[in-house]
Amino acid sequence: MTTKYEQIPNSLFVKNRKKFAEQLLPKSLAVFNSNDIYPISADSTIPFQQHRDIFYLSGVDQEESVLVIFPDAYLEENREILFLRETNEHIAVWEGEKLSKDQACQVSGIKTVYWLSDFDKVFNALMYEAENVYLNKNEHYRNSVETETREDRFIKKVQADFPMHTYKRSNPILQRLRSIKEPEELALIQTACNITEKGIRRLLKFVKPNVWEYEIEAELIHEFLMNRSQGFAYTPIIASGKNANVLHYIANNQQCKEGEVILLDVGAEYANYSSDLSRTIPVSGTYTERQKEVYNSVLRCKREAEDRLVAGNNWYQFHKDMGDVYTAELLQLGLIDKADVQNQDPKWPAYKKYMMHGTSHHMGLDTHDYGILTDDFVENMIFTDEPGFYIPEEGFGVRIEDDYVIQKAGKPFNLMGNIPIEADEIEDLMNS
Repeated sequence: MTTKYEQIPNSLFVKNRKKFAEQLLPKSLAVFNSNDIYPISADSTIPFQQHRDIFYLSGVDQEESVLVIFPDAYLEENREILFLRETNEHIAVWEGEKLSKDQACQVSGIKTVYWLSDFDKVFNALMYEAENVYLNKNEHYRNSVETETREDRFIKKVQADFPMHTYKRSNPILQRLRSIKEPEELALIQTACNITEKGIRRLLKFVKPNVWEYEIEAELIHEFLMNRSQGFAYTPIIASGKNANVLHYIANNQQCKEGEVILLDVGAEYANYSSDLSRTIPVSGTYTERQKEVYNSVLRCKREAEDRLVAGNNWYQFHKDMGDVYTAELLQLGLIDKADVQNQDPKWPAYKKYMMHGTSHHMGLDTHDYGILTDDFVENMIFTDEPGFYIPEEGFGVRIEDDYVIQKAGKPFNLMGNIPIEADEIEDLMNS
């Protein structure tokens, strides 16, 4: 099966499975399921997106796939097994080509591939050999899933069929493994960031008074698809004027007026890997004096944050320190005063009136990627850096965001370092 993106060397997935297998208890088997294709209505469905965990471990990017990892299986061929939906001429005509067994082997580096119709027979035999079973559940700190997933149904079935086994959790292992990127992953994320750069440069030439937010969205998706992206890494935010003060504004249906700024929070995906960027640009090509003052204040905050995205720091200390930075900048902007700071509630400090979200999150296969917040920052973790000030009484907000790789020592590497960020640079490009 072909994908829009270039095939990823299977050495990445071999390495990822090895790291995962090393964390399992003896006599343990782990199972991972693809996502479902979710219905809309009638015969309409949401476009398929692969579950990131099975993709991370196998590279398989199609529905109805199952991965079994059993490092202590007696027979070597049973230590890694892929189960795939059997393809045939009818499926090829109506849905397009699916992976053959040989193709799945090439994509994943897994030698043993069965059709899904063989799953129960093969799996039941393996379960009599295993003592522990690692099951996969979404334990991300932002997760709020109401839909029953394919994983959920499998968990119910296996625990009903095999109640005497010991059940363990895969997710804490994957949270740590996925938070530290391999060189191949860094390259894929850099590609996603480079595609985002092309979209932003295109926009800076396109935006002018009376353009509509959805027209900007259309320009971006055109550029992303032209560069082998499958689209946006997350629902795009294109928020002109007061819309910027709605943190998750996604309607993108308003006209952009002269004198406003547009807060863009957009990023391309590439090969299921995300990028995550924010810029705030002037509709008319020139910031007002106040807009530029706020913009430069947010940019100073971003640079302060960059200095703190270093190995050995941690998420909680990072955010505590950034609170002091925001307080100082908001005092300078006249948005809060010393009395506000002296009388502030420690649980909701004065700066939170104008900067109410986090400054940073892990990024990778998911835009809000896996990562355990109590762990120290280590080399090859990727974090966003996204300060913003939102000022409803002045009718605009500013957010600026890039993606950074933690280095072994010193400042992080900015994957978006070539994307225009200085106010003067943005104005020059818009007016050139």
